[in-house]
Amino acid sequence: MKKSLLDVVFMSEKRKGVLLLLQDGAKEMEFLLKFLDTTRQALLPQIKVLEEHHLVSHYEDTYELTIIGKLIVEKMIPLLKKIEVLDNDIDYWGTHDLNFIPPHFLQRIDELRECRVIKPSITDLYEIDNEFHEASKRSESHYVITTYIHPEFYRLVYEMMNNNVQMYFVFPSDLLDKLQPARYSELIEISKSELVHIFVYPKKIDFLFFAFNDTHSMLSLLTNNGEFDGKYVLCRCKKSLEWEKELFDYYLKESTPINEI
Repeated sequence: MKKSLLDVVFMSEKRKGVLLLLQDGAKEMEFLLKFLDTTRQALLPQIKVLEEHHLVSHYEDTYELTIIGKLIVEKMIPLLKKIEVLDNDIDYWGTHDLNFIPPHFLQRIDELRECRVIKPSITDLYEIDNEFHEASKRSESHYVITTYIHPEFYRLVYEMMNNNVQMYFVFPSDLLDKLQPARYSELIEISKSELVHIFVYPKKIDFLFFAFNDTHSMLSLLTNNGEFDGKYVLCRCKKSLEWEKELFDYYLKESTPINEI
C-alpha cells in the first residue's frame, strides 16, 4: 500500500530536500548528494519513493520534477516559508493577537524574514530599542503606528529632526482624546515641521505599535487576552520592510492629517 502524498512529502527530510532542490530544474545525483550532505546509498531509496508516487522522474543520473511534482512543490514553498517564520518563536505568535492583520497581509506573513523576538527584562521593559533607534537616526525616513506615546517620544523626534529624517506617525483618535492639553499642543507644534507628518486613525487599533525605518522593522502585539507583555519582533530584511510599508499604507488610507482635524 502506497504512502499518502503528505507522508511522502513531509515525513522525510531527504525527500523534502530533493523536491525543493528540483524546483528550478533538473539536477544530477552528485548535486543532490552534495547539497543534502548524504550518500547515494541513503538517498536512492527516498528518491525511489518519490518516483513511485509520480513526483520525480529520472534519465540516466539526472532527476527532475514531474507535472504533479511541480504542482506539489509550488504549494509547498509558501507553506514552508510561513512555518519557518512562525517556528522562529511559535509561542510568541500563538499567544498574541493577529486579528488586526488583514487576511491578504496575513497570507504573506512569510515575508517577515530575519526576525527575532525580543523579550526585555522587567527593568528594560519601557526602554527604547537602541539598535532600532540608531538605525532610525541614520535613515531617510521613519514610520510608526502606535497606540501610546512613549515618555521619550519628543526627545527622539527632535534627535531625528536634527538628522533630517522624514517621520510619519499614525495615532488612533482615542489616544489623542486622552492627551493633556499641553501634550497635544506639543504634538501640533512638532507637526509644523516639514519633517514630521502626523495622522489620526479613526478606529480602534488592536496592537501596541509597529514601526520601521530604512533597514529595520519592529512589531509589538497584544496578547490574545488583550494584555501587553513587553515582547516585540525586530526584523532586518527588505521583504519585512516592504510588508510593513504596505500595512502602514493600509492604515494611512483611512487616516486624516492632524492639522485637518
